[in-house]
Amino acid sequence: MIDLDPAPIPPAWQRRLDQVQNTLREQLRWRLCDTYPGAQQPRYKHGGQWRINFASNDYLGLANHPILKRALAEGVERFGVGAGAAHLLGGHRSAHQALEQRIAQWTKRPAALLFSTGYMANLAIATAFTQKGDCLVQDKLNHASMIDGARLSQATLKRYPHADAEAARRQIDSHSEGLTLLMSDGVFSMDGDIAPLPELARHCRETQALLMVDDAHGLGVLGANGGGCIDHFRLSTRDVPILMGTLGKALGGFGAFVAGEEAIIEQLRQFGRSYLFTTATPPAVAHALISAIDLVQNEPQRRAQLHQVIEYFQTRAEAMGIPVTHSHTPIQPIVLGDESRTLQIAQALQKTGFDIGAIRPPTVPQGQCRLRITLRADHRQDDIEALLDALAGALDF
Repeated sequence: MIDLDPAPIPPAWQRRLDQVQNTLREQLRWRLCDTYPGAQQPRYKHGGQWRINFASNDYLGLANHPILKRALAEGVERFGVGAGAAHLLGGHRSAHQALEQRIAQWTKRPAALLFSTGYMANLAIATAFTQKGDCLVQDKLNHASMIDGARLSQATLKRYPHADAEAARRQIDSHSEGLTLLMSDGVFSMDGDIAPLPELARHCRETQALLMVDDAHGLGVLGANGGGCIDHFRLSTRDVPILMGTLGKALGGFGAFVAGEEAIIEQLRQFGRSYLFTTATPPAVAHALISAIDLVQNEPQRRAQLHQVIEYFQTRAEAMGIPVTHSHTPIQPIVLGDESRTLQIAQALQKTGFDIGAIRPPTVPQGQCRLRITLRADHRQDDIEALLDALAGALDF
């Protein structure tokens, strides 16, 4: 008779889990997931307390927009709930096709391909376009998904100091074997600054490197057409052959896409493992996102209002001596350095009614802990004033 150990986890594994998790707690890096009631919105009641939301990426306030909710309900009636299969195995519904065509039209590119998340899109790009002997050049502050994609690929990863286009060129020039793919965020998610895309595009053209931009935090926010960093800098498909964008931030939905020439899209369709081997996103969500793109394009006042909020926050914070950076996007970091202080201030602000992200390693480098304030088009001036007054007190100004 076999004597089964009653412990559900083998002892050696339990010791491993205890060790790494206790270390994380001792480092004050243990993360908790709070549960929020109701829909995504600028203000809400949580546990009997009214809070103002300065932590979400719903920059245009579309996640709870009545037009999107009606479109989603209509999509459920037409397409049901789940796609039921991967895109290439019967899961690709007419709603997915219509959204891909709408994205291609919006981004002024021949074709687009949907992904379940931006993370999965970046894994597919890094692995589908490179092979052994190739080089992946990346900004040191790129999103983790691009770094992880490089690790999964067989290419050599070379990184350059943040936003340093000349250093990027040196990394391109230092690799003489194979081909080079340069991957960069458009707007950096923890700093809010914009990559020097015109310079990166020029270096890539001159060296025949392929440039990919992750515009998760620029799409819908920047550019006259809401087309993100590419629109902001008036770059073409020739300048940026691979554009990745997400649909769950400024657009208020869920998912991601890659847009580019037909050959770019087919490379991902044929070789992108995180596209091939996963169920397609719910078609009702795809249906609703067409309405989201329409809102972004047809209601530029939302973007204008957002940028007024950003300017007001920057002006008032500087006048009060609060150490903000010169970010021109909704992401407004206040770098404090010390982990314990950052966590304590974020917790104190939450107790007074403000939800703000406390960002610590490994999300940011050691010594770069920060409060990550994110602004929305539907924040009011009195929301900003209340936050800045609370910040000034918490920072002991």
